[in-house]
Amino acid sequence: MALNPTAEALLAAVLASPRAVAAHDKSAWVNLFTADAEVNDPVGSRPHVGRAAIERFYDTFIAPNGIAFDVAADLVGGHSVVRDLYIETTMSTGAMVRVPMHLRYDLAALDGDWKIVRLAAHWEFPAMVTQLMLRTGVRGLTASAKLGPQLIANQGLGGTFGMMRAIRSVGKAGKTAVTQLFSAAAATDIGRVRTLLDDSTVLQLPAGSTVSVEEFTNRTRNMRWDKLIAAGRTVSISVELDGAPGVAFVDFAASSHRIDAITVFLDENA
Repeated sequence: MALNPTAEALLAAVLASPRAVAAHDKSAWVNLFTADAEVNDPVGSRPHVGRAAIERFYDTFIAPNGIAFDVAADLVGGHSVVRDLYIETTMSTGAMVRVPMHLRYDLAALDGDWKIVRLAAHWEFPAMVTQLMLRTGVRGLTASAKLGPQLIANQGLGGTFGMMRAIRSVGKAGKTAVTQLFSAAAATDIGRVRTLLDDSTVLQLPAGSTVSVEEFTNRTRNMRWDKLIAAGRTVSISVELDGAPGVAFVDFAASSHRIDAITVFLDENA
């Protein structure tokens, strides 16, 4: 089944991003965003807001590197596109890291074109640093030594400390809570699901369609999942529901492990 015209246009706007990255075309990449757009990469770090900040982001993290996208699924819901993928980054020293990731692009129509309002990159900063430092040898150590000065030169001390905020996340405890919840839902154990959620939790299945706890539990029976990523106050997770691939975003409250919201993007054309 083909995508509807709006979904096709949204996906086309998003696919222009990796093309511009591969071509190292800074102007083309930055022009994909609205003037007041936000790049939150990784989620949990301080966002880069506005054209000047997004240009500095490009200079710091894209320009010096070769970046390849290994995509498992592209999902469209509402005016958002979610990509389930791995990104392989080859740094100037030759060090290469392969990072599991979920990318969410929120878009808006502007002068007849779809533009990116927010890019949220869900990946685990500490795991990437560990891979770079411990598994890529001298090339990785050299790349790490170069990255620090690049960060300070392009982002300033404030931006550097803002990046370091990504070290903190809901982490293992968040992943455990999500695993418990999804296990209970897959087993249609609504009593257990109710103990892990509360009346204020917003459940969207699929994205844009709010459902009750009962409907969420019934629709996710026999659900399968893997690739849990804890970034900031969110755990993202690759799922398969009735044969359709998807990505779920589980958002936690600011100061606890209470689940605020679950949004599931599904490939409903699968």
